[in-house]
Amino acid sequence: MIGLKKGWSARLLMLAVGLCSISVSSVLIKLCDAPALVIASYRLTLAALFYGFLAFSRTRRPYRGISDAQARWAVFSGLFLSLHFIAWISSLEFTSVASSVVLVQTAPVLVAIGSFLFFQEKGAPLLFAGIVLCLAGSLFISHHDYQAAQSSLLGNALAVLGAFGAAGYLLIGRKLRPVMSTILYVSLVYSAAAAATLMITGLFAYPLWGYPARTVGLFFLIALFPQIIGHTTLNWALKHFSATAVSIMTLAEPIGATILAYLILHESVGWIKIAGGVVILSGIALTLVSENRSD
Repeated sequence: MIGLKKGWSARLLMLAVGLCSISVSSVLIKLCDAPALVIASYRLTLAALFYGFLAFSRTRRPYRGISDAQARWAVFSGLFLSLHFIAWISSLEFTSVASSVVLVQTAPVLVAIGSFLFFQEKGAPLLFAGIVLCLAGSLFISHHDYQAAQSSLLGNALAVLGAFGAAGYLLIGRKLRPVMSTILYVSLVYSAAAAATLMITGLFAYPLWGYPARTVGLFFLIALFPQIIGHTTLNWALKHFSATAVSIMTLAEPIGATILAYLILHESVGWIKIAGGVVILSGIALTLVSENRSD
C-alpha cells in the first residue's frame, strides 16, 4: 500500500468536503423554479458578497498587497468562470443533458494541455491514465441518455465552450493561488464572475426579483454549498495539487449527484451508472497516487 505524505490526509478530507458540496448543485437546481442564468447570478453574487465581507472583516484594506497584474489575472479567472456557467447552462437549451455533460467534462484534457503549454507540467503517465478512466466513466454514466438524445451542433459547441471556461478558471487559479490567499482570491474571482453573469442575465431580460420564498431559500443553498464551500475548496486545492488533478477530481460530481438524485428525487440508478461511478473513482485514485508521488 502506498503511504501518504505528510499533510495529505487533511488535504484529501478537504477535497472530499468540496466534492460533496459541488455534488448537490444539480439536485438543488432541479428543485429551483427559476431561469438557469438567474440561479447562476444569485449563486455567484451571494458568494462574492460573502467573501468580500469576510475579506474586509479581517482588515480595512485587504487588497493592498495585491499587484495590478495579479488583480487583472483574478478578474480574467472570474470571466472564465462566468463563461463556464453561461455557456454550459445555455447549452442545455439546445442539446441533451447527456451530450452537454460529456462535452463539458473534457475540461481536464484542456487543463492538461494548458498546464503543459503555460507551466511546463508534463504530467505523469498515471495522471493521463486517470483522465482516460474518468472520461470513460462519464460516458458510461450518460450512455443511455446519450443514445436517445437529439443533439444540436450549437448546444454541443456551447458545452465545449463551457469546458474551455472551466479550464481557464482552473489554470489561472493554479498561477495565483501560491501567491494569494484563498479568501482574497475567491472574493476577486467571484465578484468578477458575478458582475459578468449579471450583465448577461440583464441582456436576456430575466427578472431577478419576485420569486417565492422557497426559491429564494434554494438560491441561498446553491450559493452556500456548491459555490461558497465547493468551488472555494477547489480553489484552495490549487495551491496543493496540479490544476489537471483538481479538474479530474471534479469528475466525481456526477457520482454524488446520482446518489443524491436517487435519495431525494427518487431517480433510478442502473448498473451502467454504478459501473461508470466505479471507473471514475478508479481514475481519481490513479490521479491521487500520481500527485502523492510527485508532491
